[in-house]
Amino acid sequence: MAFLKKINTKAKTVKNTGFGTNASSYGGRFVTKSGNANVRKTGIGFFDGISWYHTMLTLPRWKFLFIIFAFYFLINFIFASIYYLIGVEHLNGIDAINKLDKFGQSFFFSIQTYTTVGYGHISPSGFLTSFVASVEALFGLLSFAIATGLFYGRFSKPKAHIVFSDNALIAPFQGATALMMRLSPHKNTNLSDAEAKITMGIHTEEEGKMVNKFYTLDLELDRVNALTLSWTLVHPITEDSPLYQLNEADIKNTLGEIIVFIKVFDDMYSTSVVKRSSYTFDEIIYGAKFLPMFTRSQDNNKTLLHIDKLNLYEQVSL
Repeated sequence: MAFLKKINTKAKTVKNTGFGTNASSYGGRFVTKSGNANVRKTGIGFFDGISWYHTMLTLPRWKFLFIIFAFYFLINFIFASIYYLIGVEHLNGIDAINKLDKFGQSFFFSIQTYTTVGYGHISPSGFLTSFVASVEALFGLLSFAIATGLFYGRFSKPKAHIVFSDNALIAPFQGATALMMRLSPHKNTNLSDAEAKITMGIHTEEEGKMVNKFYTLDLELDRVNALTLSWTLVHPITEDSPLYQLNEADIKNTLGEIIVFIKVFDDMYSTSVVKRSSYTFDEIIYGAKFLPMFTRSQDNNKTLLHIDKLNLYEQVSL
Protein backbone atom coordinates (compact mmCIF):
# COMPACT_ATOMS: atom_id res chain seq x y z
CA MET A 1 0.00 0.00 0.00
CA ALA A 2 2.89 2.34 0.75
CA PHE A 3 4.22 1.68 -2.74
CA LEU A 4 0.95 2.71 -4.38
CA LYS A 5 0.78 5.95 -2.35
CA LYS A 6 4.20 6.94 -3.70
CA ILE A 7 3.18 6.52 -7.34
CA ASN A 8 2.62 9.85 -9.05
CA THR A 9 -0.88 10.36 -10.40
CA LYS A 10 0.73 11.38 -13.70
CA ALA A 11 1.87 7.79 -14.28
CA LYS A 12 0.14 6.21 -17.26
CA THR A 13 -2.05 3.30 -16.24
CA VAL A 14 -3.10 0.70 -18.82
CA LYS A 15 -5.96 -1.78 -18.75
CA ASN A 16 -5.65 -3.58 -22.08
CA THR A 17 -2.66 -5.70 -21.11
CA GLY A 18 -4.39 -9.07 -21.42
CA PHE A 19 -3.59 -9.89 -17.80
CA GLY A 20 -6.25 -10.12 -15.13
CA THR A 21 -6.72 -7.40 -12.51
CA ASN A 22 -7.63 -9.73 -9.63
CA ALA A 23 -4.27 -10.33 -7.96
CA SER A 24 -5.69 -12.87 -5.47
CA SER A 25 -6.40 -15.21 -8.41
CA TYR A 26 -2.97 -14.76 -9.97
CA GLY A 27 0.01 -16.97 -9.17
CA GLY A 28 3.65 -16.09 -9.73
CA ARG A 29 4.94 -13.84 -12.46
CA PHE A 30 2.93 -12.68 -15.46
CA VAL A 31 5.49 -13.70 -18.09
CA THR A 32 8.31 -16.23 -17.81
CA LYS A 33 11.91 -15.26 -18.54
CA SER A 34 11.61 -17.07 -21.89
CA GLY A 35 8.66 -14.86 -22.83
CA ASN A 36 5.75 -17.28 -22.43
CA ALA A 37 2.61 -16.47 -20.46
CA ASN A 38 2.87 -18.03 -17.01
CA VAL A 39 -0.48 -19.81 -17.37
CA ARG A 40 -1.46 -23.48 -17.22
CA LYS A 41 -4.84 -24.38 -18.67
CA THR A 42 -7.12 -26.81 -16.80
CA GLY A 43 -10.70 -28.02 -17.10
CA ILE A 44 -10.16 -29.61 -20.52
CA GLY A 45 -8.94 -32.99 -21.65
CA PHE A 46 -5.19 -33.43 -22.05
CA PHE A 47 -5.37 -34.16 -25.78
CA ASP A 48 -7.91 -31.37 -26.37
CA GLY A 49 -5.66 -28.85 -24.67
CA ILE A 50 -2.55 -29.60 -26.72
CA SER A 51 -1.69 -28.66 -30.29
CA TRP A 52 0.76 -31.41 -31.18
CA TYR A 53 2.09 -29.46 -34.15
CA HIS A 54 2.86 -26.36 -32.04
CA THR A 55 4.31 -28.55 -29.30
CA MET A 56 6.68 -30.34 -31.66
CA LEU A 57 7.79 -27.03 -33.18
CA THR A 58 8.55 -25.42 -29.83
CA LEU A 59 10.14 -28.35 -27.98
CA PRO A 60 13.85 -28.03 -27.13
CA ARG A 61 16.02 -29.63 -29.79
CA TRP A 62 17.11 -32.57 -27.64
CA LYS A 63 13.54 -33.42 -26.67
CA PHE A 64 12.39 -33.23 -30.29
CA LEU A 65 15.16 -35.56 -31.49
CA PHE A 66 14.56 -37.93 -28.58
CA ILE A 67 10.86 -38.23 -29.49
CA ILE A 68 11.68 -38.84 -33.16
CA PHE A 69 14.19 -41.60 -32.41
CA ALA A 70 12.09 -43.12 -29.61
CA PHE A 71 9.06 -43.30 -31.90
CA TYR A 72 11.18 -44.82 -34.67
CA PHE A 73 12.50 -47.65 -32.50
CA LEU A 74 9.19 -48.19 -30.67
CA ILE A 75 7.13 -48.59 -33.83
CA ASN A 76 9.68 -51.02 -35.29
CA PHE A 77 9.71 -52.98 -32.04
CA ILE A 78 5.90 -53.28 -32.24
CA PHE A 79 5.92 -54.50 -35.84
CA ALA A 80 8.82 -56.87 -35.11
CA SER A 81 6.78 -58.34 -32.27
CA ILE A 82 3.83 -58.84 -34.63
CA TYR A 83 6.04 -60.67 -37.16
CA TYR A 84 7.50 -62.78 -34.38
CA LEU A 85 4.03 -63.71 -33.07
CA ILE A 86 2.82 -64.64 -36.54
CA GLY A 87 5.87 -66.85 -36.93
CA VAL A 88 9.29 -66.17 -38.40
CA GLU A 89 8.76 -69.15 -40.71
CA HIS A 90 6.61 -66.77 -42.73
CA LEU A 91 9.63 -64.55 -43.32
CA ASN A 92 11.76 -66.13 -46.04
CA GLY A 93 15.48 -65.70 -45.49
CA ILE A 94 15.59 -65.91 -41.70
CA ASP A 95 18.06 -68.64 -40.77
CA ALA A 96 18.40 -67.88 -37.06
CA ILE A 97 18.19 -70.71 -34.52
CA ASN A 98 17.61 -69.13 -31.12
CA LYS A 99 14.69 -66.86 -30.22
CA LEU A 100 16.78 -63.72 -29.71
CA ASP A 101 18.30 -63.94 -33.19
CA LYS A 102 14.89 -64.60 -34.71
CA PHE A 103 13.43 -61.53 -33.06
CA GLY A 104 16.48 -59.49 -34.03
CA GLN A 105 16.14 -60.39 -37.70
CA SER A 106 12.40 -59.68 -37.49
CA PHE A 107 13.26 -56.27 -36.05
CA PHE A 108 15.65 -55.38 -38.87
CA PHE A 109 13.17 -56.66 -41.46
CA SER A 110 10.67 -54.28 -39.88
CA ILE A 111 13.16 -51.41 -40.23
CA GLN A 112 13.75 -52.25 -43.90
CA THR A 113 10.00 -52.35 -44.52
CA TYR A 114 9.25 -49.21 -42.50
CA THR A 115 11.91 -47.21 -44.35
CA THR A 116 10.99 -48.91 -47.71
CA VAL A 117 14.67 -49.85 -48.15
CA GLY A 118 13.92 -53.51 -48.86
CA TYR A 119 17.32 -55.18 -49.24
CA GLY A 120 15.66 -58.40 -50.39
CA HIS A 121 17.48 -60.72 -47.98
CA ILE A 122 14.23 -61.33 -46.09
CA SER A 123 10.77 -61.33 -47.69
CA PRO A 124 7.28 -62.04 -46.35
CA SER A 125 5.30 -65.11 -47.37
CA GLY A 126 1.65 -65.79 -46.69
CA PHE A 127 -1.29 -63.41 -46.67
CA LEU A 128 -1.12 -62.26 -43.03
CA THR A 129 2.60 -61.44 -43.02
CA SER A 130 2.37 -59.70 -46.39
CA PHE A 131 -0.62 -57.67 -45.17
CA VAL A 132 1.25 -56.53 -42.04
CA ALA A 133 4.28 -55.59 -44.17
CA SER A 134 2.14 -53.54 -46.53
CA VAL A 135 0.49 -51.71 -43.62
CA GLU A 136 3.90 -51.00 -42.11
CA ALA A 137 5.24 -49.66 -45.41
CA LEU A 138 2.27 -47.27 -45.68
CA PHE A 139 2.71 -46.25 -42.07
CA GLY A 140 6.40 -45.61 -42.71
CA LEU A 141 5.70 -43.36 -45.70
CA LEU A 142 3.21 -41.29 -43.70
CA SER A 143 5.51 -41.09 -40.67
CA PHE A 144 8.49 -39.89 -42.67
CA ALA A 145 6.31 -37.31 -44.41
CA ILE A 146 5.19 -35.97 -41.01
CA ALA A 147 8.74 -36.02 -39.62
CA THR A 148 10.05 -34.19 -42.69
CA GLY A 149 7.34 -31.55 -42.29
CA LEU A 150 8.23 -31.09 -38.62
CA PHE A 151 11.94 -30.75 -39.40
CA TYR A 152 11.17 -28.18 -42.09
CA GLY A 153 8.76 -26.34 -39.79
CA ARG A 154 11.37 -26.07 -37.04
CA PHE A 155 14.02 -24.79 -39.46
CA SER A 156 11.74 -22.39 -41.31
CA LYS A 157 9.83 -21.01 -38.33
CA PRO A 158 10.54 -17.26 -37.94
CA LYS A 159 12.22 -16.55 -34.62
CA ALA A 160 13.52 -13.41 -32.97
CA HIS A 161 17.06 -14.44 -32.11
CA ILE A 162 17.42 -11.94 -29.29
CA VAL A 163 18.73 -12.46 -25.77
CA PHE A 164 17.95 -10.27 -22.75
CA SER A 165 20.13 -9.43 -19.79
CA ASP A 166 19.41 -11.47 -16.67
CA ASN A 167 18.79 -8.34 -14.60
CA ALA A 168 17.34 -4.88 -15.01
CA LEU A 169 19.27 -2.03 -13.40
CA ILE A 170 18.51 1.26 -11.70
CA ALA A 171 21.40 3.35 -13.01
CA PRO A 172 22.51 6.99 -13.15
CA PHE A 173 21.15 8.82 -16.18
CA GLN A 174 21.48 12.49 -17.17
CA GLY A 175 21.78 13.75 -13.62
CA ALA A 176 18.96 11.52 -12.36
CA THR A 177 18.27 7.79 -12.53
CA ALA A 178 16.73 5.40 -15.04
CA LEU A 179 15.54 1.82 -15.27
CA MET A 180 17.67 -0.08 -17.81
CA MET A 181 17.70 -3.53 -19.35
CA ARG A 182 19.84 -4.71 -22.22
CA LEU A 183 19.21 -6.96 -25.21
CA SER A 184 21.22 -8.12 -28.18
CA PRO A 185 20.84 -10.23 -31.35
CA HIS A 186 22.90 -13.41 -31.08
CA LYS A 187 22.59 -15.04 -34.52
CA ASN A 188 23.85 -14.10 -37.96
CA THR A 189 20.54 -12.42 -38.85
CA ASN A 190 19.72 -8.94 -40.09
CA LEU A 191 17.12 -7.29 -37.86
CA SER A 192 15.65 -3.87 -38.60
CA ASP A 193 12.82 -1.58 -37.51
CA ALA A 194 13.07 -2.71 -33.89
CA GLU A 195 10.34 -1.47 -31.58
CA ALA A 196 10.19 -1.81 -27.79
CA LYS A 197 7.36 -1.47 -25.29
CA ILE A 198 7.60 -1.88 -21.53
CA THR A 199 4.76 -2.41 -19.07
CA MET A 200 5.08 -2.51 -15.29
CA GLY A 201 2.66 -4.61 -13.28
CA ILE A 202 2.35 -4.62 -9.48
CA HIS A 203 0.28 -6.48 -6.90
CA THR A 204 -1.26 -3.99 -4.51
CA GLU A 205 -4.16 -3.62 -2.10
CA GLU A 206 -7.11 -1.51 -3.14
CA GLU A 207 -10.38 -1.20 -1.21
CA GLY A 208 -9.48 -4.19 0.92
CA LYS A 209 -8.58 -6.60 -1.87
CA MET A 210 -5.48 -7.41 -3.86
CA VAL A 211 -5.47 -6.12 -7.44
CA ASN A 212 -3.04 -5.93 -10.35
CA LYS A 213 -2.18 -2.43 -11.53
CA PHE A 214 -0.34 -1.83 -14.81
CA TYR A 215 1.63 1.18 -15.95
CA THR A 216 3.28 2.12 -19.23
CA LEU A 217 6.98 2.92 -18.90
CA ASP A 218 8.06 5.52 -21.43
CA LEU A 219 11.43 4.92 -23.06
CA GLU A 220 14.11 7.41 -23.99
CA LEU A 221 14.28 5.57 -27.34
CA ASP A 222 11.60 3.06 -28.27
CA ARG A 223 12.61 2.46 -31.91
CA VAL A 224 15.87 1.82 -33.74
CA ASN A 225 16.30 1.43 -37.48
CA ALA A 226 18.70 -1.51 -37.23
CA LEU A 227 19.38 -3.90 -34.37
CA THR A 228 22.98 -4.83 -35.09
CA LEU A 229 24.62 -4.27 -31.69
CA SER A 230 23.32 -4.36 -28.14
CA TRP A 231 20.39 -2.10 -27.27
CA THR A 232 19.95 -0.76 -23.75
CA LEU A 233 16.32 0.12 -23.09
CA VAL A 234 16.22 3.22 -20.87
CA HIS A 235 13.19 4.37 -18.91
CA PRO A 236 14.07 7.76 -17.35
CA ILE A 237 12.70 7.95 -13.80
CA THR A 238 11.18 11.42 -14.01
CA GLU A 239 8.22 12.95 -12.22
CA ASP A 240 5.94 11.21 -14.73
CA SER A 241 7.35 7.76 -13.97
CA PRO A 242 5.57 5.35 -11.60
CA LEU A 243 9.04 4.60 -10.16
CA TYR A 244 9.64 8.22 -9.19
CA GLN A 245 10.95 8.72 -5.61
CA LEU A 246 11.05 4.98 -4.94
CA ASN A 247 14.08 3.73 -3.07
CA GLU A 248 15.71 0.32 -3.06
CA ALA A 249 13.61 -0.90 -0.11
CA ASP A 250 10.35 0.11 -1.84
CA ILE A 251 11.26 -1.95 -4.89
CA LYS A 252 12.47 -4.99 -2.96
CA ASN A 253 9.37 -5.08 -0.73
CA THR A 254 6.85 -4.91 -3.56
CA LEU A 255 5.52 -7.70 -5.74
CA GLY A 256 5.99 -6.29 -9.21
CA GLU A 257 7.20 -7.16 -12.67
CA ILE A 258 8.61 -5.35 -15.70
CA ILE A 259 7.31 -6.89 -18.94
CA VAL A 260 9.30 -6.20 -22.12
CA PHE A 261 7.92 -6.58 -25.67
CA ILE A 262 10.26 -6.38 -28.69
CA LYS A 263 9.12 -6.48 -32.32
CA VAL A 264 11.66 -6.52 -35.16
CA PHE A 265 11.65 -7.13 -38.90
CA ASP A 266 13.77 -10.10 -40.01
CA ASP A 267 15.17 -9.67 -43.54
CA MET A 268 15.66 -13.41 -44.01
CA TYR A 269 12.01 -14.31 -43.36
CA SER A 270 10.74 -10.96 -44.66
CA THR A 271 8.34 -10.74 -41.72
CA SER A 272 8.08 -9.24 -38.26
CA VAL A 273 9.02 -11.40 -35.28
CA VAL A 274 8.33 -10.83 -31.59
CA LYS A 275 10.35 -11.50 -28.46
CA ARG A 276 9.20 -11.08 -24.84
CA SER A 277 10.80 -11.28 -21.44
CA SER A 278 10.19 -9.98 -17.93
CA TYR A 279 11.95 -8.93 -14.76
CA THR A 280 10.43 -9.34 -11.33
CA PHE A 281 11.30 -6.61 -8.84
CA ASP A 282 13.77 -8.90 -7.07
CA GLU A 283 15.64 -9.16 -10.40
CA ILE A 284 16.22 -5.39 -10.46
CA ILE A 285 19.69 -4.32 -9.28
CA TYR A 286 19.60 -0.93 -7.56
CA GLY A 287 22.66 1.27 -8.12
CA ALA A 288 24.44 -0.41 -11.04
CA LYS A 289 25.28 0.22 -14.67
CA PHE A 290 26.02 -2.08 -17.60
CA LEU A 291 29.58 -2.53 -18.82
CA PRO A 292 30.36 -2.11 -22.55
CA MET A 293 29.90 -5.27 -24.60
CA PHE A 294 31.28 -4.32 -28.00
CA THR A 295 34.79 -3.27 -28.98
CA ARG A 296 36.87 -2.58 -32.06
CA SER A 297 38.76 -5.47 -33.64
CA GLN A 298 42.57 -5.40 -33.62
CA ASP A 299 42.73 -4.62 -37.35
CA ASN A 300 40.11 -1.85 -36.93
CA ASN A 301 37.96 -3.41 -39.66
CA LYS A 302 35.23 -4.96 -37.52
CA THR A 303 33.15 -4.25 -34.44
CA LEU A 304 33.22 -7.18 -32.02
CA LEU A 305 29.97 -7.82 -30.17
CA HIS A 306 30.75 -9.83 -27.03
CA ILE A 307 27.53 -11.72 -26.25
CA ASP A 308 29.12 -13.22 -23.14
CA LYS A 309 29.29 -9.70 -21.66
CA LEU A 310 25.55 -9.07 -21.96
CA ASN A 311 24.96 -9.47 -18.21
CA LEU A 312 28.05 -7.69 -16.92
CA TYR A 313 27.51 -4.64 -14.74
CA GLU A 314 29.25 -2.70 -11.98
CA GLN A 315 27.90 -1.16 -8.80
CA VAL A 316 27.69 2.64 -8.74
CA SER A 317 26.44 5.19 -6.26
CA LEU A 318 23.18 7.01 -6.93
